[in-house]
Amino acid sequence: MTTHRPIPGAVSAHQAAQSAPSLAHLAQLGQESIARLRAIESLIPEALRAAVQAGPIDEKNWCLLVSSNAAAAKIRQLLPRLEARLHEGGWKVTSIRLKILITKK
Repeated sequence: MTTHRPIPGAVSAHQAAQSAPSLAHLAQLGQESIARLRAIESLIPEALRAAVQAGPIDEKNWCLLVSSNAAAAKIRQLLPRLEARLHEGGWKVTSIRLKILITKK
């Protein structure tokens, strides 16, 4: 079994994010994206939840990363309900974009 020893002078990602404003902002956006996904996941059919990931936030737009075209087609039908849920939660989202994740085989 290999033991990992800390590298002298190394900092955790959390420490780095706190010390650099731009990294802190990116970390905050990442956490907000995850919070948004948690807020809407009950509206996504259980069989599709694993196919959806939180994506980047850009101004008032949010992106969901979807694993297939079929899952994206179903999620696209849910967009009005998802956007309404986000508005109820206080997020000012103008639109939700969907991006298909391409997996390399």
